[in-house]
Amino acid sequence: MSFTKAFSPALRELRILCSQSGPASAGTREFILSRYATIKKYNPDLPVMIREANGTPARVFARFERGEERHVELDNLPVKDVESKVVQLLGS
Repeated sequence: MSFTKAFSPALRELRILCSQSGPASAGTREFILSRYATIKKYNPDLPVMIREANGTPARVFARFERGEERHVELDNLPVKDVESKVVQLLGS
């Protein structure tokens, strides 16, 4: 799966949680800065919510049709690993 094409229509929402300034969320913040525009370009109707709060562990949640929800932990991961975890979450 690539960020340069539309995601599955079964994906209903993507939520990214991280700390605004914590070092454990640095890779997640960099992922948001580098990939958000591309994700929205190819998935303009997909709600992509970014929630930042001090001390929040970095995680991404994906909600699919029929209420199925999955998430992965992203704390202390570099941006490349964050990207691969998100791809894995959306592809599994």
